[in-house]
Parts: sequence; structure tokens; C-alpha cells
Amino acid sequence: MDSITLATLAAFPAQFEAHYGLIPASHKHWKPASWEGIPSEHLTAIEQLCHVRDIELEGYQPRFQRTLREENPLLPSLDTDALARDRAYYMQDAVRVLAEFRTARAKTVEMLKDLSPQHLSRKAEFEGYGQTTLKGLIHYLCSHDQQHLAGLQWLAGKLLPTAYD
Repeated sequence: MDSITLATLAAFPAQFEAHYGLIPASHKHWKPASWEGIPSEHLTAIEQLCHVRDIELEGYQPRFQRTLREENPLLPSLDTDALARDRAYYMQDAVRVLAEFRTARAKTVEMLKDLSPQHLSRKAEFEGYGQTTLKGLIHYLCSHDQQHLAGLQWLAGKLLPTAYD
């Protein structure tokens, strides 16, 4: 895999934590009156953290593993709303979630760092995205990361200026 994409994936946990830190503690559970324009799912700041952790552990890691083991597997999407509801994202501890995510991402980067061109060209059918390769899945993960950095920035921008006083 190219070094810039792997470096971006490896750097993401620190960036994500820093962006989460832009949201005042009093507003970690805040929901705007309208979600119009948000570049990520309609999730509060704490829910963004939980979602990214769960997508890493239950979405992308299994997708990578299946693509390496199986011939052209069908890789399902995960139901974000069901995960948020069933796991009570709003009640989770951010410090624990971020630690779990950092550990998961380090495992992902370790899994991907030495893949051969043959591994990267393995095909899969990704629900909602269509035919892709393992390399394509890696780029989708990188894109997903950026969507959630943007989601946290969007939430920060929507907060009333008094939230930062």
C-alpha cells in the first residue's frame, strides 16, 4: 500500500481526538435543530467517536480479512442508527472509546502495511459501493475518516458562540 495512505490512517486517531476536543464538554451530546449539510452521519460528538470505533472493529477489519480469505466476498454495510441505539452511544465514555479506537487502528495499520500488489488487487463486492478491491476498501476507510473529521468540524461550527465561553 502506498505510504501516504498508510501514514494518513496511522495519524487519524490523534487527529480525531484533537477534533473531538474542539467540542466543549458541555456539548458532547448536543444535537442541532437541523442536520442539513452535515458531511457525516447525523451523530453527536460522542456518537461520532463510537461510530468510528465500531466501523473499524466490525466493518473494515472484517472486510479486509474476508477480502484476503474469500473469493469476491459480499461485504455488508453496517446500520449506524441501530448501532447507536442498541449500544447506547450517548452513554459511552469518550476516553475509553478513543483508547479502543487507537488500539483497533494500530491493528488495522499492522494488517495492511506489508500487503503485496496481489493482495491489494483482491476483489470484493461492497454493499452500497459495488465492486472494489482491497486497495479500494483502504481508500474508502481513509475517506470515512475524513468524513468524520468534517462531521466534528461541522458540529463545532453549528454550536452557538456562547457554547465556547
